[in-house]
Amino acid sequence: MITIHVAEHQEREYWDSKKEEFVTVPGNKAVDLNLEHSLISISKWEGKWHVPFISKDPHTEEQTLHYIKCMTINQNVPDSVYENLSAENIREISDYIHDPMSATKTYSEGKEKSREVVTSELIYYWMTALQIPFDPCEKWHLNRLLQLIGIANDKQQPPKKMSKEEIMRRNRELNAARRKKLNSKG
Repeated sequence: MITIHVAEHQEREYWDSKKEEFVTVPGNKAVDLNLEHSLISISKWEGKWHVPFISKDPHTEEQTLHYIKCMTINQNVPDSVYENLSAENIREISDYIHDPMSATKTYSEGKEKSREVVTSELIYYWMTALQIPFDPCEKWHLNRLLQLIGIANDKQQPPKKMSKEEIMRRNRELNAARRKKLNSKG
């Protein structure tokens, strides 16, 4: 979870060129937004937009603002608070979303990246298949949850068979180590 401080803003008026009228944006007192980048937040967002959140395609400003609303844990936050987010607030939120939130490093050398479209339902399926409990994991930071899913999937795979060359190299190394330990030549 991250807490974002949204500074106080006064009521202001601006010209809406599309509607060709003046629009009044209400002010708001300073607010601390508690945000959570989680599977629940993504499910809410995808429920409205009907597109995958995890995508190479950039989100519109409206979609980004709605995702921040979906991430919000606070109750009854007026829309004017979200309209008054500063560029610094948006940067902090973006940094939080992209933080790996894990000390685990995975090495995916030689592995192809899946072209599968990842949606919240697919992540829930992975959790079910890998017997990862929804509660509390669906509230974890999404990157941490995806890391756990990757580790659980890797650990459930059968061990990779060694090629003949790898077996011969391993045997040479073992034999050399034994000869050295026993002071033997053969």
